[in-house]
Amino acid sequence: MNDLAVKLCSEHSLSLDGYERLIKSRTPELAEKLAKEAAALRKNIYGNDVYVRGLIEISSYCKNDCFYCGIRRSNREAERYRLNPEEILACCDEGYRLGFRTFVLQGGEDGYFTDELLCGLILDIKERYPDCAVTLSLGERGYDSFKRLFDSGADRYLLRHETADPSHYAKLHPPEMSYEHRMKCLRELRDIGYQVGCGFMVGSPYQTAREIARDLKFIEEFKPDMCGIGPFVPHHNTPFRDMPKGTVELTCFLLSVIRLIHPPVLLPSTTALGTIDPLGREKGIKAGANVVMPNLSPVEVRKKYELYDNKICTGDESAQCRNCLSARMESIGYRIVAARGDIIRQ
Repeated sequence: MNDLAVKLCSEHSLSLDGYERLIKSRTPELAEKLAKEAAALRKNIYGNDVYVRGLIEISSYCKNDCFYCGIRRSNREAERYRLNPEEILACCDEGYRLGFRTFVLQGGEDGYFTDELLCGLILDIKERYPDCAVTLSLGERGYDSFKRLFDSGADRYLLRHETADPSHYAKLHPPEMSYEHRMKCLRELRDIGYQVGCGFMVGSPYQTAREIARDLKFIEEFKPDMCGIGPFVPHHNTPFRDMPKGTVELTCFLLSVIRLIHPPVLLPSTTALGTIDPLGREKGIKAGANVVMPNLSPVEVRKKYELYDNKICTGDESAQCRNCLSARMESIGYRIVAARGDIIRQ
């Protein structure tokens, strides 16, 4: 390994310039060595366990107009839907029978889902399944809203920071969206007491090694409980429709680097990774990830939650998704476990 890789493995930290040089100097041989180091670190903390999250995509309505997203408000061809509380609870009921012990409620920023509605829903889920965690991924909200949802029983909140570079953020989002506000939300979530997840797209438009280095430095300093990264995949009804997609190679390299930066982090091998490579999720696990997120949403709405083109598993029943992923993990020496899957702090 080169000197930068050795330093990262021993100190779990590099300078901003160091991260940039590491990214630019990567080779297949270096990626393989870092993946082995990352897998060893993960095994020391989590063994061969892979945590499974039941993803419930509750709404494809969104008030935002992010340039990369298929459910952006300007996409007039998007098929909009929202699940009602009874439908969401039915997804949880099925998921619990299948062994899921974390439910992830994900959706666009949809004003239908008021604090009152969400608090009632969270209370119902926690009453039915007190041994389960509830994760929210519903975009930016105010401090008081985050606090009410936490007090109702929400355990975790996923909010991708998208990029740790303000100028790059402005290239990915309309003017009414603010890098400063996104970062403020992440700090507030941490202060309230959530297990907090951030993340970014690998290969997003206009991204350079310098921007990725800033992301890595932010992850090092913020130390999120969860970090979701996946390759950028364009959607045909967005301004970025013709931009090149991200790569499995760089995504897996960065999964290894993030594991080495912050060994206990909960690190998903994402659906986007599986979308651009049939073995993408397996490659992500081998690179250091330890979470997978199969879909519990009703089959009839899955294709409507189209953040990017050609998303996999939109036609499978939940049991099929769960069993397929379990077999895939076993084929590479790992096992899906029925557990909440909280972070194990060192």
